[in-house]
Amino acid sequence: MEDLKLPSTLQEALISSLPASGYYVPNFITPTEEEQLLRKINTVPHPTWKHLSHRRLQAHPSPLSSSNTLLAADLPAWLSDPVIPRLLSIPLVNDSKDNIFSNSPHGEPNHCLINEYQPGQGIHAHEDGDAYYPVVATISLGSHIVLDVKPKDQAKDVGWRILQEPRSLLITTGELYTACLHGIGQIEIDEDLGAEGITNWQLLGDQGAFSGGQVVRETRISLTFRDVKKAQRLGKVFGALGRR
Repeated sequence: MEDLKLPSTLQEALISSLPASGYYVPNFITPTEEEQLLRKINTVPHPTWKHLSHRRLQAHPSPLSSSNTLLAADLPAWLSDPVIPRLLSIPLVNDSKDNIFSNSPHGEPNHCLINEYQPGQGIHAHEDGDAYYPVVATISLGSHIVLDVKPKDQAKDVGWRILQEPRSLLITTGELYTACLHGIGQIEIDEDLGAEGITNWQLLGDQGAFSGGQVVRETRISLTFRDVKKAQRLGKVFGALGRR
């Protein structure tokens, strides 16, 4: 298998110019693993995809209910391994056993949204909300993307642009999760790429691929791992309904 050079702690991956806290790890998975994931994603039964106006998505192991409850089940093995063990293997700081999900309700992600974006597709600025523990771990497959981040306070003329390379990992948590909005522009070419315009430029795995200042988007698939706070096994749900 191709060699991976993961950070020894998440602090090495900190995007220091962002509100606390964002972490960026290039080449979190190998090209072979990326290819395997894309093959699995693209061969699932067609009804698994939900088609929206500007993208399509899959929810694993299931969508959330109207009360933001997850009918708990294991994530598919092809989706969780090796991503989740690798994610949990990176300590927050030196001499610590804690990882980014150590304090979450289930100690690890229990849900994954798979979003597909064609060139020119994006998503409006939004927040992920309180159904989830405030940590999001996103892996990009197939193409790069630029994530636009801004404070919820629209009076502030402040914003940041995070370049996510193929096979990279982006983690957002803390104030970056709770006090900011994030979105993806509906454009086909990303411009103003460089140290002045990209907040994680120094953490990129291959700056040379973007040194021309603009890059045409290709089809990108994102894997967004979260821990849903309320999760209930199917048997318990039926049991509760039977007692009504």
